[in-house]
Amino acid sequence: MEEASHDKIEGSSPSKLNNPHPTINTPNNNNNNNMHHCMDIPMGGLEVHKVVPPPHRSTLQKLMARLKETFFPDDPLHQFKGQPPKKQWILGAQYVFPILEWGPTYSFKLLKSDIISGVTIASLAIPQGISYAKLANLPAIVGLYSSFVPPLVYAVLGSSRDLAVGPVSIASLIMGSMLMQEVSPTKDPNLFLQLAFTSTFFSGIIQASLGLLRLGFIIDFLSKATLIGFMAGAAVIVSLQQLKSLLGIQNFTKKMAVVPVLSSVFEERREWSWQTILMGVCFLLLLLIARHVSMRKPKLFWVSAGAPLASVIISTVIVFAIKANRHGISVIGDLQKGLNPPSWNMLIFSGTHIGLVIKTGIITGIIALTEGIAVGRTFATLREYRVDGNKEMIAIGLMNIIGSITSCYITTGSFSRSAVNHNAGAKTALSNIVMSVTVMVTLLFLMPLFHYTPNVILGAIIVTAVIGLIDVPAAYHIWKIDKYDFIVLVCAFLGVIFISVQQGLAIAVGISVFKILLQVTRPRTVVLGNIPGTDVFRDLHHYNESAVSVPGFLIISIEAAINFANTTYLNERILRWIEEEEDDGNKHPNIRFVIIDMSAVSTIDTTGITLFGDLRKAIRKKGVELVLVNPLAEVVEKLQKVDKDNELMRPDHLYLSVGEAIASLSMAMKNQASNMYDEEMQTNEPPQKLTTA
Repeated sequence: MEEASHDKIEGSSPSKLNNPHPTINTPNNNNNNNMHHCMDIPMGGLEVHKVVPPPHRSTLQKLMARLKETFFPDDPLHQFKGQPPKKQWILGAQYVFPILEWGPTYSFKLLKSDIISGVTIASLAIPQGISYAKLANLPAIVGLYSSFVPPLVYAVLGSSRDLAVGPVSIASLIMGSMLMQEVSPTKDPNLFLQLAFTSTFFSGIIQASLGLLRLGFIIDFLSKATLIGFMAGAAVIVSLQQLKSLLGIQNFTKKMAVVPVLSSVFEERREWSWQTILMGVCFLLLLLIARHVSMRKPKLFWVSAGAPLASVIISTVIVFAIKANRHGISVIGDLQKGLNPPSWNMLIFSGTHIGLVIKTGIITGIIALTEGIAVGRTFATLREYRVDGNKEMIAIGLMNIIGSITSCYITTGSFSRSAVNHNAGAKTALSNIVMSVTVMVTLLFLMPLFHYTPNVILGAIIVTAVIGLIDVPAAYHIWKIDKYDFIVLVCAFLGVIFISVQQGLAIAVGISVFKILLQVTRPRTVVLGNIPGTDVFRDLHHYNESAVSVPGFLIISIEAAINFANTTYLNERILRWIEEEEDDGNKHPNIRFVIIDMSAVSTIDTTGITLFGDLRKAIRKKGVELVLVNPLAEVVEKLQKVDKDNELMRPDHLYLSVGEAIASLSMAMKNQASNMYDEEMQTNEPPQKLTTA
């Protein structure tokens, strides 16, 4: 690394010679404490460091460095450096298959914990799998299929110890509602199932591609505010949709907005079944109480984890005992025994619905990916280990690709099941394998037991699960911190419940992108002032009681990258500041220098470079000089290439810090004034008379 060269400020001023800390004094004016009181800037022994260009790098080197920072910020190949070939092969296998990392050191003690966790989450996954399949308008058995194969795949490829994978409510809702726009799940159930499997396949392709190409930053466009509002709105819609099961309604709307759903509820009042309502209210209260107990006392996690399965068993026994299915309570009916049948022959890659399945796959894939990675990182933070986001994308993507050819629909990490898995003491991803084995036993031997399970119980289970997605404290926290983010949250929420799930999400993402565009096109710029007695410069508006302006100088800090989108704005804003200072000329001395602090300007493009040339020409007409402070490497390189006349890169117009610029330019002005005074005195001095002896 090159060190900046430096020169000492030289001058014959008496204050410099006699005072180790010479100062610049401004007239005292009590009318404006912010801008006009005595100000001292220490300058004794100050060295002015020259701005030097960065070490030369070829275009290829710059491109490779930029690509590395963009796609490989975590430097995944670092662990291979300096290792023998055999060790590199082992590390490579462990990187691709994380199970090889913890598998060789696995112990019986860990197995005991993982078995307990796996059986516990299976008790939750079985009823939820059936319920979420119904939510997606798919056969109930598909939910169990999706709780069997995907966890096995994730256990081999996933890097999270706590993530419990399977069907989730939001992805199920989105897939069901989007596919239902073109195909009816009741009139053409086979085609609907084919579209669901094909959409899952495309979801997996998108997810794995994002991981392989290391494009995970794309999902960051779903901000926290967007997700909180979207999840809350979706939870409301999902809960309202369950009124069909909780009230026993047969003919229910297929629309996903709050107005059509509520209209359908009251229009079909004659279909309400008091037996269904009574059973639904009782078990819904039981599930909510169990959830509340587990939230208040995390050690009792098994209460909420076992409550759904317990409700299924109890309700099934009641319906079977009193033959309630003959008195208005609908039941699941027969479920096919056996493991997942292959479904690769059901995938559709042509025809009129190909556009629909691709769109559905992309949207559900990104939503599922965002949820899964967020859940995995949350629990990794709690247990202080690291989850590789790109590896998670590949694992979840391959999980859905394999799932789509084994009769599974979209799956990802579930927050509710992962929380149970974590609280139950899971140590490794083997808990997912235990869960899969438990589901396998259910598929092989226990399916006839679900024949009399009432649909109302599935609705109650879904409502209990999605209530946790409504995060009021998080919304209030966002309101206190950032009102704009809260607007994004509200737009996502209202868009989902009043328009549709997809359009609500699109509105929220659009507003978030608009916010980013505003920040790019209208970068933050502030006027700096000096903290008296120091060489520290801060925002005059922020530090209005301590910072003061420097007479003759307008110091501006640009706190963003400069590019084609904001060059015009920056030019106009800086010129307006100069005009405002000139209009206030009665209070302030005339501006001699405009100093631009570029410490926060990380990048600049071709249009941005022209800003300084145009600005220098505009303000020079006013008798003002432009000075640049601390331009970073990329900026210095580009300035050198365009500044052929050496106007912007002159040593007396380019400094490493604002303090050095002020001190050097003030000394130059002082010396210039002193020289002008001496010349004037010599001009006005009368000639000496010659005398003769």
